[in-house]
Amino acid sequence: MSGTGGGSWAVRVSRPDGRWQVELLAADAGDELPVLERALGDPGAWPVPFVVVVDSRLYFVVLRHGPGGMVRALISDATMQEWVLAAEVVERYGIAVDDPGATDPDETGRPGGDLDVFADDGLPAAQLRPIVTADDLWADEKVAAIAARLGFADELAAAVPR
Repeated sequence: MSGTGGGSWAVRVSRPDGRWQVELLAADAGDELPVLERALGDPGAWPVPFVVVVDSRLYFVVLRHGPGGMVRALISDATMQEWVLAAEVVERYGIAVDDPGATDPDETGRPGGDLDVFADDGLPAAQLRPIVTADDLWADEKVAAIAARLGFADELAAAVPR
């Protein structure tokens, strides 16, 4: 998946019949957070779908409904505030950029938000953190690694423009 077009895209990932489905929302990930939130669909859907946005291969965002219809958010690097989408996600979901312990001194980037966003799918925070903070991977490569762990790598590769 590395080397995709401009490196920006958004997808909606769901599993309505036990099989992963990945739908391309935008080949050039925009900065319209409300549009991405609406793409989540009905908060009562199960299993819970999620939206993944890779912005300029520098960082990614995951949005997913949580209890009571609230949106859970994860950003791979909350310090990317110069990018519109990153700034909106950090502000809207109250993600603290300078949380004590938010990063390990050996890590690059500062993941923020809900690192347990994939826990129900079998990828808890302790296993997600090393992927999100890997300094030798671009954001799209990190998302590809997550997709491989969760089992939708082929569907993601087929949906995202190269």
